[in-house]
Amino acid sequence: MPDDQALLTEIQQLKQKADQSKLPDELRLKIEQMITRLQRMVSLSSYSEEYEKTAHYIDWVTSLPWDSTTQDTLDLTKTKEVFEKHHYGMQDVKDRFLEYVSVLSLKAKQTNTATVIHAPVLLLHGLVGTGKTTFAYSLAEALGRKIVRIPFGGMGSAKDLRGQSRLHLESEPGDIIKSLRQAGVRNPVILLDEIDRVADEARGEIMGVLVELLDPEQNSGFKDNYIDYPFNLSEAIFLATCNNTEKIATAVFDRLEVIEMPSYTDKEKIEIGRNYLLPQAMKEAGLDTTHLTIADDIWPLIVRPLGFDAGIRTLQRTIKGVARKVARQIVEGSIQKVELTQTNIKDYLPQY
Repeated sequence: MPDDQALLTEIQQLKQKADQSKLPDELRLKIEQMITRLQRMVSLSSYSEEYEKTAHYIDWVTSLPWDSTTQDTLDLTKTKEVFEKHHYGMQDVKDRFLEYVSVLSLKAKQTNTATVIHAPVLLLHGLVGTGKTTFAYSLAEALGRKIVRIPFGGMGSAKDLRGQSRLHLESEPGDIIKSLRQAGVRNPVILLDEIDRVADEARGEIMGVLVELLDPEQNSGFKDNYIDYPFNLSEAIFLATCNNTEKIATAVFDRLEVIEMPSYTDKEKIEIGRNYLLPQAMKEAGLDTTHLTIADDIWPLIVRPLGFDAGIRTLQRTIKGVARKVARQIVEGSIQKVELTQTNIKDYLPQY
């Protein structure tokens, strides 16, 4: 058990956090009463599990961005530059995001600063590796917003999203509140990743929480079971991804605008590999531009090492593997640079 002086120091720190936090008035009064109760516990030397639970709750509540936001950068030229920098091809998808930002820009000019602009919720639908997640990160970069990702793959309970009541031992907030604390603002881009891949036994409850999150009439007062006070999510931008729309509840699907993510052609993969993935892999492996080059006639073999793949994840892993092998050879002193050709491809890609 901590000594009384350590507890008093902790209480003082919690009080400072509460004073500096922009808490809603009703919640501020509640937190002040809790801090007074903690002080009384220490004065009576009645440190207990209740003290720990109360202090933990105060720390969570005072760490949330109740009134912190970022200002959008609604610049279509910058948006184009960001998407061209990170994505090759996919022009229809990029056009849809440009339209998205254009609509946000016009709405911002037509409304006063007190009006909340409800951005449509986009659902990026496509096979694994087609770039769904990276498009969300590009949108956040273009707008100048923070981004947080909530993975739904294997999620087994609605409590993972909404948290658990403080009445339970070791309870904590759900992923929505955790992501807001991580972002430090209440208007980030919130990426709901693979919403079709939740556990079957929890699908109904999780979809029910999603309806509330994605509905502008409800998400201004989203209530996490642990925080137990409404949090305004109306200014957040939600994006979702999925591989299979059939597993998404109708009530959720009705609140989404679907963007189909096409598969990459071999020609597109070669361009992506040469101009995006190879420089990235070389940088990660500590190589410079003189250490590794790949002959033009080798690229068709690299993009299909194991047959057709709709996305680029296999291609990315293949290129990273080559870069790592070159890095090892350089450190061992056996070579100084490599050009991957028909002659030596088997040394770096054993399947050939």
